[in-house]
Amino acid sequence: MIGNRYVVQDAQRESKTVSSRLIVALVIVAALALVLGLRLAHLQVFKYRHFAMLSEDNRVRIEPVSPTRGIIFDRQGEILAQNLPVFSLEVIPEVVDDMDAMIASLRRIVDISDEDLHAFRLAMKSARRSESVPLRLRLEDRERARFEVNRHLFPGVNVRAWLARHYPFGSVGAHVIGYVGRIDDRDLRRIDVNAYRGQSRIGKIGIERSYEDLLRGRVGYEHVETDVRGRKLQVLERRDPVPGQNLFLSIDIRLQKAAEEMLEGHKGAVVAIEPATGFVLAMASAPRFDLNLFSSGTVDADAYLALSQSPDRPLFHRAISGQYPPGSTVKPFLGLAGLDRGLEHARSKAWCRGWLTLPGTTRRYRDWRAGGHGIVGVEEAIEQSCDVYFYVLAHSLGIDSMHEYLTEFGFGEPTGIRLGSEGSGLVPSREWKRRTHGQGWYPGETLITGIGQGFMLATPLQLASATATVANRGERLRPQLIHRIISAQKSGHAEFMQAQRLSPMRAYKEDDWDEIIEAMVGVMHDRRGTAYEAGVGFPWKVASKTGTAQVYSIGQDEEYDEGSIDKRLHDHALFVAFAPADDPKISVAVVIENGGSGGAVAAPVAAGVIREWLSRPPPKPSPQVTEEAMPLARVSTIRDPNRIESSSASSVLVDDDRLISGGVRIPTP
Repeated sequence: MIGNRYVVQDAQRESKTVSSRLIVALVIVAALALVLGLRLAHLQVFKYRHFAMLSEDNRVRIEPVSPTRGIIFDRQGEILAQNLPVFSLEVIPEVVDDMDAMIASLRRIVDISDEDLHAFRLAMKSARRSESVPLRLRLEDRERARFEVNRHLFPGVNVRAWLARHYPFGSVGAHVIGYVGRIDDRDLRRIDVNAYRGQSRIGKIGIERSYEDLLRGRVGYEHVETDVRGRKLQVLERRDPVPGQNLFLSIDIRLQKAAEEMLEGHKGAVVAIEPATGFVLAMASAPRFDLNLFSSGTVDADAYLALSQSPDRPLFHRAISGQYPPGSTVKPFLGLAGLDRGLEHARSKAWCRGWLTLPGTTRRYRDWRAGGHGIVGVEEAIEQSCDVYFYVLAHSLGIDSMHEYLTEFGFGEPTGIRLGSEGSGLVPSREWKRRTHGQGWYPGETLITGIGQGFMLATPLQLASATATVANRGERLRPQLIHRIISAQKSGHAEFMQAQRLSPMRAYKEDDWDEIIEAMVGVMHDRRGTAYEAGVGFPWKVASKTGTAQVYSIGQDEEYDEGSIDKRLHDHALFVAFAPADDPKISVAVVIENGGSGGAVAAPVAAGVIREWLSRPPPKPSPQVTEEAMPLARVSTIRDPNRIESSSASSVLVDDDRLISGGVRIPTP
């Protein structure tokens, strides 16, 4: 207030106040602008690469997650097939602009074969462009290091860790276990492609293929964020894959190894079965091959060519696919048929001179022993493998009756074991010959069928299974290879397989079983038996039968001279057996191609397998036999199997008046 007046406005003072405030505001704005500029410069210059990866072409995609393949064990828990970590080179097709140029550049630092490229292009056909496709499996450490140094040159190409199949025992059990390989055109035609997203391998043969549905598991998925190069940045969501189930085979790997070692140097097969359950204890095929050659999914072309073109056919599974004339191993079955039919010839004795002629003909059907066997009944005929006796018995039975009896034991049809490429064998009949050859049946063909020659064929598995049926005195079980399954989804819950009883056979008399089994015991334990040398000092009583199957025919006036013909034309050696004869624990069939005598060559192999098995402590009990056959029956507990007791052998009435000249009399069928 000046005097009596009030000063309402001081313009000069206000101007100074406003000016000072504006200066402060400008300083603050300038400071903020400077901070913002510095931050933008930091982001644009110093953090450019980081944020480019997070923003430029980033995307979210669904990636399949491969399940872990189930492990295969033997019955005692030895690992037969497992998974080991390895590294592969994989490509995301949608990220690569020029695939051919990229591959050409990549081949300069990583060895990529033509087989790799073929498999890669095939896999791209079934995969989505956003999925990672394997280009090279099993990278070596040096190759992986060279790629990592040059990774920036190859957008969309990554190294991924995966589990490869490995077989610890190499070639042991190769044909049974099988192997996995890359999915090819034939596989694509039979599989559900969606079930194999993210997987490039599939079971090719053996257990690996037959139980692929259990071993492979179920694929999972991930929602992932990736950068411009296709590399994973983070997982947004995940559904875990379901691992494959672990399989415990009925095979005992030590017995399997022993059987294969006994076959070393031969071509052939050994099949051993547990009669009480039908579980296969060993299934050997020789020659063999190393499964680990195939375990990466690709095999060296030269190595595969050597295996596939070898005249010894090491890739051929002889135990289930090899079909051979069974030779004299059919004689116990036909002897039982003759006893069951009550044929006079089967229940009496006759004279064997060493040859036989049919009425009205001059052709001689010769015995393997030139001088004949003298007086023989069914027991002596089986022990000494008298051909003439069984010529007459076959003529009395007739081919259609023989077909009926032999088919009942499982000959002429697959056993039903769950393993690919099983042969059916062949039991001829009149109707079969009319259907397949358009011809009638000749009496001479009946005679040679009676000694397991002619059209008749059988697999080693069929022989072992039929012999196990004799051991069981008529109870026929389906052979099977899976002992138990361990579920990965049920905290290791074990599911035990049941023995699978097949349709019942006709009821044979106990006395007839006694007579046939006693005759089979004589093969190894009677001095006149054809496998007596193999049975000398053997600690268990074995019921068995030798067999020798001709590979080619010889003329009427010719003699078989093994030393003058090619090895591949020598006779096949066969042998079937079960032991102990009074309480069977193992049934064995041995076939050795071009081996010659069944008693001299095949019998020692079977004896070695039997000794290996019976000399061990008693195995753990197996599941009890069920009333019905179930393809994949499962039970939660194991009970002791019902053992089949053998009754004592009965005596056979002899009619010595059956002696005749010229061999033996041919009764009217």
